[in-house]
Parts: sequence; C-alpha cells; structure tokens
Amino acid sequence: MMRRCALVFCFAILFFGYAAGGAHAQTVPLKTVSFIPQWSPQAQFAGYYVAYEKGIYEKHGIDLEIIQGGPNRSSFDALKNGEATFATIWLADAIQKRARGVRIVNIAQIVQRSALMLVTKKASGINKPADMNGKKVGLWGADFQIQPRAFLKKYNLNVKIIPQSHSVNLFLRDGVQVASAMWYNEYHTIINAGLNPEELTAFFFYEHELNFPEDGIYTTERIFNNDPGLSKAFVMASVEGWLYAFKHPDEALGIVLKYMSDAKVPASKVHQKWMLERMKDLILPRNDKDPLIGVLKEEEFAQVAGELQSGGYIKDIPAFTSFYKQSVDHAEK
Repeated sequence: MMRRCALVFCFAILFFGYAAGGAHAQTVPLKTVSFIPQWSPQAQFAGYYVAYEKGIYEKHGIDLEIIQGGPNRSSFDALKNGEATFATIWLADAIQKRARGVRIVNIAQIVQRSALMLVTKKASGINKPADMNGKKVGLWGADFQIQPRAFLKKYNLNVKIIPQSHSVNLFLRDGVQVASAMWYNEYHTIINAGLNPEELTAFFFYEHELNFPEDGIYTTERIFNNDPGLSKAFVMASVEGWLYAFKHPDEALGIVLKYMSDAKVPASKVHQKWMLERMKDLILPRNDKDPLIGVLKEEEFAQVAGELQSGGYIKDIPAFTSFYKQSVDHAEK
C-alpha cells in the first residue's frame, strides 16, 4: 500500500471550471478516497503516480490513497468489495461485469486505442493475415483472447491456438509463429531480445477495425450518484497528471521507478521509458476526429459490446447512458 497524505483534514484552494463555468476559489476539506490500478507499478499508470506526487489530487480536493495492484489483487474485486473508490479496468472486462449485473460505471476512458497486438517474424513468411493460415498462434487467456479470436474470425483463418504465458520465449524460440503482445510491453521485450522492428510484422487490432479501448477509470454507480463532483475531480486530476507526465517524461520516469522500487518490482529505465512513450501514443488524440482525453465514444463502446455479444461473452448489451458517466469537461488536444 502506497503512502498517503499525512493530513486527513487540510484545506486547499480549488479551481473549478465545471458546468457552472469560470474558475472560482473555495476552501473545503479534502475528500479521502482510494484508487487501485489493475497491475503492479509501471509506466502504464504513470499519470496517477505523478498526479499524487505533484499534489494534483490535493489541488482538486482529494486526499488519495493508492492501493498497489498486481497479479494477486484484482482492481475489479477491490472496487466491488468497497476496498477502493476508483479503479482502472479494461473496457471489455467492465462491459462483461456490467452485463452480469455489477453496477460499475466508466467515468473516463483514458486509453482510447488498443495496445494488444499479434506479432510475427518476417522470416516465418507471415506478412498479411492470410499468411497465418495453418500456423501456431500464441494466445493469452481470458479477455486477452477476445480481440485475436475476432481477428481470426474476421479473416476466416484456420490456426492452431497455443496457450501463451507472460514470457515471449516460446515465440523467440520459434515454438509459435505468431505471438500475442502489448505494444508497450512484450513487443519491446522482443526487440530487446535482439530482433529489429524491420524483422517483425505487427498486426495492431485497431488497424483492423477491432479497436478495443483498454484502461478506463471506474467507480460504482452508488459512489458516482452520491457525489458526481468527486468522480469529476478525480478524473480531472488524473488527466492533469498524465499531461504533466508527458510534458516532463524524465521526472515522471523517476516517480514511476520509485514506486516500482518500493513495491520490489524489477525495473528497467529503458523499458519504462518505452512504455511511457507508448502510453502517450495511446492516450493523446491523434487528430481532430479523436475524442478528448478520457472521453468514451459511443460507437467504440457499441463495437466492443457487439463483439462480446456475438462471441457469447455476454447476453445483453448494457445501455451506454447507464454505463458511461462522462466526467471530463475539457482536456488538451
């Protein structure tokens, strides 16, 4: 569990640019909340750590406790059980939970492009989807299979599915011709193992009309309804933290590495730098057609939910208006 602010009741000057319009100062006590990311400390969550360390949450009226996530602590379970006020969860996972009756709501879609991908070596002769026919394809379990299976179905591919661990060794040793990878993580590991990007073919799902936005900020419907302003303040502080991290990457990396050290998580500054750069690619809008930071597009929600329904993962699609509670009024392009 990460350190938290020593002052439980202190005062701050809050600047609200919300629906009332215009910034005005108020003196109010901080609201004590907790947050859990869905994995151990790494640059994937840099914006939250930066916002905490730079006092941005306090500026927005929040006394925050960051709970350490990881393989043995589910961010969803922590949110559902009341251990955490806010959590990051993948959109596909959250839609499934909501469809099964768990009243969680998306208050910000931070990662708006999927980082999940399939990667091959050009030496294997795979340069386009059709070349995968008859090949061995490594897939992770659970929700990590939804997109690749939709990809295989889209191109009518007949492959041999091989269970893939978190290691890429099977791919490096040619045990599979196609491997699952996250752009900000395993793909960089493959490059660091000695393969040049020019020797690889990357199949990004978002380039094949299968974009599944990933990390979003969630809370329970009860918490949101009781205090919508709290959710809005948490989201705006988190977005500010991400923007600061992208503008000050060296400082952000120093903060991330500190959290990794405290959690006794092995850290490589080079790898974390790559991860932060990729998070910038995945979070910031690419053009004027992309939504603002933190906004979930209804058409992308519908696509993900539709794939989940057609794949038999859910029976009914939750209503978008009940699932998504926009808590971003403005954000930099």
